[in-house]
Amino acid sequence: MDYSIWLGFDAREAAAFAVARMSIERHLVAPIPVRGLVLSRLRYQGLYWRKHVYLENGQLQDVVSDAPMSTEFAISRFLTPIVAGDGLALFMDCDVLIRSNLMELFDQMRDRYAVMVVKHEHHPTGTVKMDGQIQTKYPRKNWSSVMLFNCKHPSNKKLTLDMVNTLPGRDLHRFCWLEDDEIGELEPCWNYLVGTMSNGACGREPRIVHFTEGPPTMRGYEHCEYANEFDAVLEEWAAHQ
Repeated sequence: MDYSIWLGFDAREAAAFAVARMSIERHLVAPIPVRGLVLSRLRYQGLYWRKHVYLENGQLQDVVSDAPMSTEFAISRFLTPIVAGDGLALFMDCDVLIRSNLMELFDQMRDRYAVMVVKHEHHPTGTVKMDGQIQTKYPRKNWSSVMLFNCKHPSNKKLTLDMVNTLPGRDLHRFCWLEDDEIGELEPCWNYLVGTMSNGACGREPRIVHFTEGPPTMRGYEHCEYANEFDAVLEEWAAHQ
């Protein structure tokens, strides 16, 4: 079985990307490749041709969806099973901190599922997040921030390049190409939302900490939960460069 790990990349969150990658690799016990989904490269490769524009406030706007994009990988994440090609492929937002061996997560996949996610009931009350980005509300919000894909599942073959590049983001984020029973459920500890969840609701210590409102490198989030662990990994990464 082939395994791969894919992180969304946005230059504004380069430090968070470094923390995510290092925290993955420091816990892995198997040589699983960790790659970034870089929008400019995906465009160059002819895999991504959706149009977006920058609004006056600097916010990215997806033309197809007529909706804001808080990151460059808001839509490109759905290319994961296409670029991975085979086996099991894990996508994660870059603003995550990994606290355990991700082979534990891969081992949870069952053949009947096309994808497995934490099925959050996340209904944000604020209107902005991160560095002033618009907080968009849509069904199944944050389900797609950590996705374990079974690339060989027949239903994932329905997810084509044309769909990724032409469908509104709200349809992709609700997994429109899948039936509900093809979406497996992970324990909350595999996508712990800082600022919106509690350890009690998690059931056990978080394995993946997700700074969904903004990583500790952004103003206003310097002292959020798990910021000390994030900072320690970032310092370790810097010391080895």
